[in-house]
Amino acid sequence: MNKKELTERDICSKFIGPAVKRAGWDGMMQIREEVAFTKGRIIVRGKLVTRGKAKRADYILYYKPNIPIAIIEAKDHNHSIGDGMQQALDYAVTLNIPFVFSSNGDGFVFHDRTGASMEKEATLSLDAFPTPKDLWLRYRLWKGLSPDEEALVLQDYFEDGSGKGPRYYQSNAINAATEAIAKGQDRILLVMATGTGKTYTAFQIIWRLWKAGRKKRILFLADRNILVDQTMVNDFRPFGKAMAKLSTGAKTIEREDGSEVELTLALDKKRRIDSSYEVYLGLYQAITGPEERQKLFREFSPGFFDLIVIDECHRGSAADDAAWREILEYFSAATQIGLTATPKETKYVSNIHYFGKPVYTYSLKQGIEDGFLAPYKVIKVHIDLDVHGYRPERGDTDRDGNEIEDRIYNTKDFDRTLVIDDRTKLVARKISDFLKESHDRFQKTIVFCVDEEHAARMRQALVNENKDLCNENHRYVMRITGSDTDGQAQLGNFLDPEAKYPVLVTTSRLLSTGVDAQTCRLIVLDRSVGSMTEFKQIVGRGTRVHEDTKKFYFTLIDFRGATSHFADPEFDGDPVQIYEPGQNDPIVPPDDVPPTDENGEPLPPQPGDDEVIVDAPDININTDEEAPRKIYVDGVGATIVAERAEYLDENGKLVTETLRDFTKRALKKRFASLDEFLKRWRASERKQAIIEELENEGLSLEV
Repeated sequence: MNKKELTERDICSKFIGPAVKRAGWDGMMQIREEVAFTKGRIIVRGKLVTRGKAKRADYILYYKPNIPIAIIEAKDHNHSIGDGMQQALDYAVTLNIPFVFSSNGDGFVFHDRTGASMEKEATLSLDAFPTPKDLWLRYRLWKGLSPDEEALVLQDYFEDGSGKGPRYYQSNAINAATEAIAKGQDRILLVMATGTGKTYTAFQIIWRLWKAGRKKRILFLADRNILVDQTMVNDFRPFGKAMAKLSTGAKTIEREDGSEVELTLALDKKRRIDSSYEVYLGLYQAITGPEERQKLFREFSPGFFDLIVIDECHRGSAADDAAWREILEYFSAATQIGLTATPKETKYVSNIHYFGKPVYTYSLKQGIEDGFLAPYKVIKVHIDLDVHGYRPERGDTDRDGNEIEDRIYNTKDFDRTLVIDDRTKLVARKISDFLKESHDRFQKTIVFCVDEEHAARMRQALVNENKDLCNENHRYVMRITGSDTDGQAQLGNFLDPEAKYPVLVTTSRLLSTGVDAQTCRLIVLDRSVGSMTEFKQIVGRGTRVHEDTKKFYFTLIDFRGATSHFADPEFDGDPVQIYEPGQNDPIVPPDDVPPTDENGEPLPPQPGDDEVIVDAPDININTDEEAPRKIYVDGVGATIVAERAEYLDENGKLVTETLRDFTKRALKKRFASLDEFLKRWRASERKQAIIEELENEGLSLEV
């Protein structure tokens, strides 16, 4: 047999696989081959969507299911024995695997990432591959695990028999948290981007601790009713009769599979607690409050719970002045796990100060690169009132006849202290234009407004812009806010991928965090977002991929300059395209912008052989656009302004400046003074020549 003629898979099946099995590794339980551990980055070319190549490991070896400890990168015999090492090391870092091997069928190069071996890298014969017991002993010594700690680290995951397992980053988070708790750490912080399955991750951690008998009474805290309810009937479902909700309100909830279940409650109508359950779920607001009679948590003894999991802990769990921080302090003896997409670090609030540094982090950027999260486009819309501000003329009065204070009003005032209906109507029209020009007026949309009153006016403006569809169903546009019971009743339908209505939802803050909007394709910001934490959360409303409905990316329209957060070094998931339409430009971004890879390098305009088309346009786009019409009501108009131009300077650098400065620079380059320009312009035979000269400078004139 000539090894040089064998393929890589031949080398695996004839040499590498047998050598690993001879070392005692179980082919069914401990060895996985050709493991694709990412989905492949989503690449957007206009309306053509492809997936890049998924990262695939030739072999991953597990001491137990979901406990990976070794990785092998195979090469054919035309490569040297260690040629796969660098790739294997990259994968090992991502997968948190300590022992790394490369092979071409002649033997192995072994790299010990723990640093405990005499040699960092060593060459082994085919018959010298380490046994599972040998590698686990090295791992255990490296981590310093006692027998009790080891038993918890090796506790089984929950398996439902479907074969579905956690994604690699979820296993990393589950194992890191379990190991930290095994070692005695009682404050744990997990940072995972929105849409990456924090609740499922929390379930597996709780399940392992509960089954191992280390944590017998658990409290899961959230601040949205829908989060608690959906958690109980979906991810936490295996806890069954051991689980109850701290609530007096009976409720029937629909599971992901369409079946219905009535929630088990731990409170009776008199708010007396049934302490016979082992897993409790509750709203912070339901068990605490400013008055002593509202502090239901005090009905439990301080030592009742030995594990508390705080979902979305950036929303106040770690704030010293939070009304329900006292819950955590009351149960201070319990192990406490904080889950967040955005750790809050300011001079006033610090998750890290309270919980310690994260034991594991999975960022938005990494999720997009891996293909588990949806990339997005950004449209920045500039309104004249926002750009220039609004100053009333002397004697101007409001609708009630009161004189308006003489000062300059800007975006911080609009819809908060000063309402200009023209502006609201213009925003509603541009949103509706986008939906129409995209040829999909049924893409789920969230419009973030300044407050509930603004959300009500925005709803009305959107209804008027979409009269035809509202005539078909009045729920096409709805306001969903904290005080709107009719709107809140439709929240479940908005989140349900199979429910057609509502489509356009206006809100202030209710939908900014913690809501699983799988099919949301359009997010609109018509309020300022000063907090990086909240900005990341809002972006997270759209990052879930939903392949059944072909939702692979989403669009964010920014009317308030909130996307300036992209310039913040803390932001880690940049958009694939930023588009700033001018006055006569369509609101939909152009399709001919070349995509880039994860390093910012341009990708070919057409998909490569290693890409798979997952969604392609099937309609012809009409490019005939009308200029936006100015709207004037109560004497104050609003319109879109074209305030920015981008061009390449003589050094090839992209420069952004106002159109006024751009025009001034182009004119000065050709004419020494205004007199010279006017003199040449008045000579009628020279007009076309002057126009051509200016066009050569990038300044196009229409006469």
